[in-house]
Amino acid sequence: MDSSSLARLDERITGCRACPRLVAWREEVAATKRAAFADWTYWGRPVPGFGPPDARLLVIGLAPAAHGGNRTGRMFTGDRSGDVLYAALHDVGLASQPTSVSADDGLELYGVRVTAPVHCAPPANKPTPEERDTCRPWLVQELRLLRPSLRSVVALGAFGWQAALTALGEAGWAVPRPRPAFGHGARVSLEGLELFGCFHVSQRNTFTGRLTPRMLRDVLRTAADAAGLPVGAVDDKP
Repeated sequence: MDSSSLARLDERITGCRACPRLVAWREEVAATKRAAFADWTYWGRPVPGFGPPDARLLVIGLAPAAHGGNRTGRMFTGDRSGDVLYAALHDVGLASQPTSVSADDGLELYGVRVTAPVHCAPPANKPTPEERDTCRPWLVQELRLLRPSLRSVVALGAFGWQAALTALGEAGWAVPRPRPAFGHGARVSLEGLELFGCFHVSQRNTFTGRLTPRMLRDVLRTAADAAGLPVGAVDDKP
């Protein structure tokens, strides 16, 4: 795929102002900041996807965190959810390092791209249905651009799962009817692509043990294997 096409899409995403509530919120958070990050210049804009343009595996989350992606300008970067996700990607051999703290920290992803159905940080981490639908064309276009190489998708949480199914359908994949239900470890075969469900890496899930690092690694390892990516050996870490 022409990497400039995806780069142009990412640039267009960062200039979007389509949802007034989200624009106001992301900019308010960027101005007021959190005390721990008082010396940061917040990104305060829509956050584009992150990863190579020929990714074989796409991870779809929910939306950037107010003091994570909205601060750093990179998906799942600078918050607890990202700590869990990138540590797992590193453990299975899909990331160059286990941490993701800033957009210039040198992190590289191997054959994996990370994105979200909503590119702006929403209040209380809850975008409205209208905001989700307004943002969907960005994900649809991203999927179309990735289609030549894309072989697996991991959807984090029910929100990501439903958004992925809708966007995949609009991007040209034949989605089963009725739509498959979300569940951790769910797997759906589409034409030339495997869709996997995984509990979201939210603090609510990881702190309570609903999603353990091993559970996350197992899904990522299975999805990577289905995508034809080399992965690390099965481990005995918890």
